[in-house]
Amino acid sequence: MDVSADQPIFVISVAAELADMHPQTLRQYDRLGIVSPSRAPGKSRRYSQRDINMLREVQRLSQEGVSLEGIKRILELENQVAALQSRVSELTEELGRRRQPLDARIFAAGAAGDVVSLARGQRPRPRSQAVVLWRPRAIGR
Repeated sequence: MDVSADQPIFVISVAAELADMHPQTLRQYDRLGIVSPSRAPGKSRRYSQRDINMLREVQRLSQEGVSLEGIKRILELENQVAALQSRVSELTEELGRRRQPLDARIFAAGAAGDVVSLARGQRPRPRSQAVVLWRPRAIGR
């Protein structure tokens, strides 16, 4: 049986034992929003393996002298960093799908002197066939 790290399976007494904490400490962390487990239909707390790992990290930081508010802020920032890293990965993949290989992109001077992107083997239009979208008016007319 394959169990996800996010699956809430541990009741508070088991989670407290796995994290080497008192159940009341887990309740306090839940009230403070430091580690908020899922709730079963009967409103009892259910902890996942990810929650247990987070409780262990909270305990480590606390033993190093970090306040509970500091721990909460550290965890919030770590979650933001993870979300941003995930978004960067998504955007990088999308960019890779959209981007043409560099050797397939050709640039040339257009009829109006601007830079245009062309497909391989294509030439820019001669000035006589160029489509003029905007032409400056002479001053005084």
